[in-house]
Formats: sequence, C-alpha cells, structure tokens
Amino acid sequence: MSGSLSGKRGLVLGVANKRSIAWSIASRLAEADAEMAFTYQGGRIEKGVRDLAESVNSPLVTSCDVRDDADIARAFDEVGEAFDGKLDFLVHSVAFAAAEDLEGRFTDTPRDRFWLALDVSAYSLVACAHAAEPLMRDAGGSIVTMTYLGGERAVPRYNVMGVAKAALDASVRYLAWDLGENDIRVNAISAGPVRTLAARSIPGFGAMEEIVAQRAPLRRQIDGGDVAGAAAYLLSDEARNVTATTLYVDAGFHSMGM
Repeated sequence: MSGSLSGKRGLVLGVANKRSIAWSIASRLAEADAEMAFTYQGGRIEKGVRDLAESVNSPLVTSCDVRDDADIARAFDEVGEAFDGKLDFLVHSVAFAAAEDLEGRFTDTPRDRFWLALDVSAYSLVACAHAAEPLMRDAGGSIVTMTYLGGERAVPRYNVMGVAKAALDASVRYLAWDLGENDIRVNAISAGPVRTLAARSIPGFGAMEEIVAQRAPLRRQIDGGDVAGAAAYLLSDEARNVTATTLYVDAGFHSMGM
C-alpha cells in the first residue's frame, strides 16, 4: 500500500482518539503517503487530536462544528489555504445521537433529538461535500463516509441512529449523482461492530459482536484495520469508477437472513 496515495491531500473528520475508526483510516492513509488535515469538535479532545495529527506530519488541525454552516465554511477555507486550493479526498466519520435515545423504544424519540441525530450524522455529510466541491472540482476527488446495517434493518436499541444512517445512505447516492459530473466520487463503508469508545456507549454492543462472529459467513469479528483498508481502496485511483456504493466490511454478516 505504501505510496499508493502519494501526492494526495485530504481532510479527515471524526478522529476523537487513537481507537477511532477515523484514526485507523488516517493511519493507513499516512502509510500510503497521503497528506491530511484534521478537524476536532470541543476542547476536551483537541490535544489528543493534535498529538495524533502531529504523528503523521499533518499541516493543519482545526476545530469544526458540523452543525454550523459558517464554521464549516471557515474550516474548509483553512484546508484550501493549507493545500493550495486543492483537496483530493474527504473522510467523513461523524455521527451522534443522545445516549437516552439508544435505550428503550424508538417510538419515544423526541422531535428535537431526532433532528439532532439526523443533523450531525447525515446532513453533515451534505454540508461538508458542498464545502469540499470547489476544492475538488478541477481534478476530481473522493468522499467516504461511515454507515451501518442499522440503516437498512431494524437493530434493537440502535433506534434513531439507524434512521440517521438510512438518511446518510440516501445522501451518498444523491451526492454521487450531483458531484459525478466533476469526477467526484461518493461512497460509504458499512462496517460491522468495531470496538471504539463511541461503540461502547451503544447498549448491547457486546451482544452485537458475538452475533456477528457466530453468524457471519467468515465467522469472525472485524477491526479498525479492516475498515481502513477498504477506505484506502475507495480513496485511491484504483476505485476511480466506484461511486454511489456501500462497501460492506462485516465478514459477510449483511448477507445473512438470520
């Protein structure tokens, strides 16, 4: 993989710590000689993100609130300045739902927190793709986001996050159509359960891992490195004719009926 992304410049959203899927992806891209900028949200994780970014010689680490269009515009302006007005790829690994909405019944989700989950987990991709387009228009580019099977099937207690992932999946297809005329590709990776700090907040996550290991055709769990390999492919020129696609990295679990 070394050198396969040499000369490529990208932005990674969603690194929170060294166990983040976004960091697994960034590490793999760094091995392939990509240059990356990073965003963070909130001072609590800033130092950790800066330390990780420094380890891969990142030229830019900046804050970005994906619910604020002005802040998104500012962050992408900074990315443009750091990368001479050009962006080759965007990794979108951003999602959020209130903890109380991942327990109990989906039916009880209040309106304000329903829109919060969709805004952060789905619309943020649309907003970031809109901001990235001018930086990718001349030479093309690739956008990858993270989804989950809970957007296609009901996963107990995944609740409103599943609905948000369904909106994200549809957004990938519509963005791929809009941006394709400028040679910008948009794809999603649907990963099986990966042990991250965020995943541990999902009730029943351990059971999800066990079920995948028992029922997936390959009968094993996956890790961040598996997702990173898939992302590196989708972001590379090897996938130049792959767009509007969901790539499943779940040991085949998505294919099973029960």
